[in-house]
Amino acid sequence: MAGTKLIKNIDTSEPILSLLCILVARFDFSWGDAEFHQETLENLRTAVKKSKKLCAVMLDSGGPELQVVNKSEHPISLQADSLVVLTPDQDKEATPNLLPINFSGLSKSVKKGDTIFIGQYLFTGSETTSVWLEVTEVKGEDVVCLIKSSATLAGPLYTLHVSQIRIELPTLTDKDKVLSSWAVRNRIDILSLSYTQNAEDVRHAREFLSKLGDLNQTQILAKIENVEGMGNFDEILGEADGIILSRGNLEIDLPPEKVFLFQKAAVHRCNMAGKPAVVTRVVDSMTDNLRPTRAEATDVANAVLDGSDAILLGAETLRGLYPIDTISTVGKICAEAEKVYNQDVYFKRAVKCVGEPMSHLESIASSAVRARCCHQGQGICYYLLHFFRESCETSLPDLLTKECHHILKSIL
Repeated sequence: MAGTKLIKNIDTSEPILSLLCILVARFDFSWGDAEFHQETLENLRTAVKKSKKLCAVMLDSGGPELQVVNKSEHPISLQADSLVVLTPDQDKEATPNLLPINFSGLSKSVKKGDTIFIGQYLFTGSETTSVWLEVTEVKGEDVVCLIKSSATLAGPLYTLHVSQIRIELPTLTDKDKVLSSWAVRNRIDILSLSYTQNAEDVRHAREFLSKLGDLNQTQILAKIENVEGMGNFDEILGEADGIILSRGNLEIDLPPEKVFLFQKAAVHRCNMAGKPAVVTRVVDSMTDNLRPTRAEATDVANAVLDGSDAILLGAETLRGLYPIDTISTVGKICAEAEKVYNQDVYFKRAVKCVGEPMSHLESIASSAVRARCCHQGQGICYYLLHFFRESCETSLPDLLTKECHHILKSIL
């Protein structure tokens, strides 16, 4: 797979073969503790040495993620057309009629008629682990909701997402900052900044990382997950090193018929800015099934043809039954789509967007790509073909300047 790369969540028990097609390993601290992730990282490093393949480490910040707390961990069955109360009192036990949450300001943020989604893996329309709620009343700090779909919530924590409502919480939370010691100790390559809402969030995260010594060169990928991030997309793109389109959350804030349009527009803007675009939630069904649906297979291919630089796999590889098969299948689909991708048209469009005069470094890359398109050359020209399309941590020949290394670091 020459162009589109794979990013995946990994588990401590996964074998070395699962690393053969991935470029980045994602560590999501929303699940598991530091000890669990450290063990996973050690397994990753062992696998990298044995397979002799490079794999970057990406830390996914938790961000201002609202959660329902179920201390008993007993399954909670919610029935459609019943009422349930969301309360900030975490001392209360979670029941089918009462769900404690970790945020005391929800009652001030929502109003009657607002939509709330709750679930262990968020709402997709088919999962029985997620539920759709509609706010019917606000009582003090409590929010009374009508259950719109039946579901069974299992486990200690469930994500809560309020559709199209701004939640006044910092993007880089105190919990995320506590994780900085783990990040510094393991010298992470990439920070996935969850719930990025504006360019200031990215600047704040970069300033924080710059104070941590070895992390001052860490790349920041901004995750676009809500209407606030969508509304400030261009300014976020200008500040971040790349974009992750978190479609699981976006499909809650956007009507289904609008999701594809935003995805195409966002990926195009990333392409023209020369920054990587990452797409999530592509083969959810492979969490429990050996093969993806026809719609999912087509979705992966279309993401590549739209110009996506990477596919991020989550539940399919973290808790899925077929993590290696998932990687292999998605990798093959990406490779087939790359074969029919019109690189020449893409290059001309990108050059037109850059405009004249080009910078010295852009001119070098542009000339190399033009030579590749005209003469079908090999070697360095082949790798430079992906100047506008990829981003990963690799080394370049000494003849390139440090600045050129920064821009063209994706060529290998």
